[in-house]
Amino acid sequence: MLQISREFMDFHGMKVPATVHTEESLNYAWKEFQTRDDDIFNVTFPKSGTTWVQEILSLIYSNGDTTSVKTEYSWDRVPWIEQYLGRSRLENRPSPRLITTHLPVQFFPQSFFKTNAKIICTIRNPKDVCVSLYYFSKVAQFMEYREDFQEFVSLFLSEHAIFGGWFEHVKGWLKLKDKPNMLFLSYEEMLKDLRGNVIKICKFLGKELDDAAIDSVVTNSTFNAMKGNNMSNYSAVPNYLFNQDKVSFYRKGVAGDYKNHFTDAQEEEFDKAYQDFMKDVNLTFA
Repeated sequence: MLQISREFMDFHGMKVPATVHTEESLNYAWKEFQTRDDDIFNVTFPKSGTTWVQEILSLIYSNGDTTSVKTEYSWDRVPWIEQYLGRSRLENRPSPRLITTHLPVQFFPQSFFKTNAKIICTIRNPKDVCVSLYYFSKVAQFMEYREDFQEFVSLFLSEHAIFGGWFEHVKGWLKLKDKPNMLFLSYEEMLKDLRGNVIKICKFLGKELDDAAIDSVVTNSTFNAMKGNNMSNYSAVPNYLFNQDKVSFYRKGVAGDYKNHFTDAQEEEFDKAYQDFMKDVNLTFA
């Protein structure tokens, strides 16, 4: 059994949950992992559509067949490379490997940059990320938590935020936006047009799916379908690790929920931080 702690470890200035990461696992991901040309990376800052893209990729690579998403846990199908089980889950996995990561670009596998492997990077409105992370921190017993939402907002905006913070994470990845092996997705646009985005992903990956297969991918990767899928809704995770008694892992899956949480003062504080950090970045959120 894992020793659950809300403590964080510092990895070269980046804070990560100590329960599910080790110095060894992070160094493995960064410096030892050997990227293959047909690896597909699902890159996100936490609470930005990670599980959603895991499900979409699983369904695309099964050509719409739902067997894998009904019989294998999402974290086994598209595992995190930086977590303590990353090496064991990825080393001998047959190609193509579907890989998840929250790592910022500076700690991403160095071997990637010498290959033709592909990255799908999903970006979400940081205010909604902050709210989602606040509730997730209640569920995940290994996450740093602040009961007071104002304190959590301040933590999110600070240099002590996890994985280097949303701002640095997103800015770092956006520097690669013109690379042919990079696809950037918007969480908000995916909500508006899931089918169109599934087709976009298929085209990027060189996967030709017929209409029936695409329909299956879309149908089985909706919020309600995933919430009802015990292989994807984290209901199998024991309560000592994920306590879903009061808050579900699948909470709302919407855009703009921050409006129900932020006071005017909090929104002003957030907007000022955004302008300071992102003044040279052209991003808009629906």
